[in-house]
Amino acid sequence: MPNKTTVTGKGQIVIPADLRQKLNIKQGTQVHVFERNGEIILRPLTDEFINSYVGMTRTKGKLLAALKQEKKKERERESRHKSARFL
Repeated sequence: MPNKTTVTGKGQIVIPADLRQKLNIKQGTQVHVFERNGEIILRPLTDEFINSYVGMTRTKGKLLAALKQEKKKERERESRHKSARFL
């Protein structure tokens, strides 16, 4: 059954729990948002999604490794930032 959500005054929506679980979307997961043929598309940028593109650039995994490393650093920065807010 299709899910329905409401847009807040800030333009936010809630992604239903069953879809978050199915697509492995957790707190902090980045989502690519774009428009296609008058529809808004949300595509989670999970490790699974990134791995699905392995081989497309013919870099023998170097680009993927660099992307994963950058994503790891970003998570660490966010974690430190959240910890610093509570001090």
